[in-house]
Amino acid sequence: MGLLTIGAFARAARLSPKALRLYDELGLVTPARVDPVSGYRLYAPAQLEQARLVAWLRRLGMPLNRIQRVCALEPGEAAREIRAFWAQVEADTAARRDLASLLIDHLSRKDPAMSVATEPLGIRYAALSDKGLVRENNQDTAYAGSRLLAVADGYGSAGAPASAAAVDALKRLDTGDLPAGGLLDVLEDAVEQAKQAVDGVAGPGTAHEGAGTTLTAMLWTGSQLALVHIGDSRVYLLRDGELFQITHDHTMVQTMVDEGRLTAEEAASHPQRALLVRGLGQGADATHDMRLHDARPKDRYLLCSDGLSAVARIEEIQRVLSEVGDPERAVRELIALANGSGGPDNVSCVVADIVEPEQALTSGS
Repeated sequence: MGLLTIGAFARAARLSPKALRLYDELGLVTPARVDPVSGYRLYAPAQLEQARLVAWLRRLGMPLNRIQRVCALEPGEAAREIRAFWAQVEADTAARRDLASLLIDHLSRKDPAMSVATEPLGIRYAALSDKGLVRENNQDTAYAGSRLLAVADGYGSAGAPASAAAVDALKRLDTGDLPAGGLLDVLEDAVEQAKQAVDGVAGPGTAHEGAGTTLTAMLWTGSQLALVHIGDSRVYLLRDGELFQITHDHTMVQTMVDEGRLTAEEAASHPQRALLVRGLGQGADATHDMRLHDARPKDRYLLCSDGLSAVARIEEIQRVLSEVGDPERAVRELIALANGSGGPDNVSCVVADIVEPEQALTSGS
C-alpha cells in the first residue's frame, strides 16, 4: 500500500486533519513525506498504530506533553506510564467525589425540605503523646476536646513548635459557638490559619526554615465528624467490629503504590516510606483532603501519628481498639504497643467514642 493522504490517514486513525497537523508540530506523528510543491502531508500505513495510540491517549485525557513521553517509551515502559497516569486520574476523581459529597451534604442540611432532624450524639475522648524509645525530643502534638480531635507530626529542626502551632490554630474551634458561615468555610479558614502559624515558626527568615508538620484533625458537630487531613498521620474507624483506614497517606511511596510502581508489601520496607508529598511548611504542598463522616453510636475513631501505624501490626491495633473500652486506657495501651515494637519514633494517639448523649463523659485530653 502506498502513502495515504492526510484525509485518508485521519479517517483510518480516527483523528481529524487539524489534530494531525498539531501532532506533526509536536513531533508526535510526523508525516512520512511532505509534497515539496503542494505541501500536502502524506503518511505511511505503518504510522497508523502510533496515531491510534495518540488518539486513545487523548481520549483518556492525557496531556500532550505526557503523550510525548509515552510515545518515546518501549511498550512495557509505556504501559507502566499509562497505568501511573490513570491511577492519578482515579485519585483525583476520588478527591473530587469526596468534595462533591461534602457539598451535597452541606447544602442538603440547609434545605428544610431535605433536612432530617437527628438527636445529637455524644463523644468520649482521650489523647496521649510519647517521645518513644529512640528520639530525644517529641515533635508530635496530640489534642482531644469536646469538638476538636487532632494529631500533628512535626519534622525538621522546629518540628515540635510547628506541630504545636498547627494544632493551636485549630483550638478556637473547640470552644464556644462555631464561627459564622458554613462548615466548609470554617474548615478552610482553620487550615489556612494553621498554615500561617507553621510558616511563622518555620518559614523564610526564621532559624528553622524547612521545618513543618502533618495535620490530621476531626471537628465534631454533634452528629458528624468533619475530617481535614494533610500528610501521613492516619484516622481509623472501628465500626461493627471492623477496622477501616479512612485517610490516605500523602507520601512518595503511597503515590508509587497508587500508580502501580510498588506493592503495599514493598512500600512497608521502602527506605523513603516517610518522605511526604504534602504537609504544612514553607514550600510544601498543603493541599488537604476534606470529608464528612456521619457518626453512629458505638463508632470508635483513632487518630495517630506514623509512630504507631508504621511499627504496630494492624491486627494488634484492632485488638486494642476492640477490647479496651475506656478511651484513656486505650491510648495508653496503643502507646505501649508502639514502644513494645521498638518505639523508633514519637507516637501520638487520640481515641474518640461516639455515644448516646447521657454517656458523653470525657475521659481526659
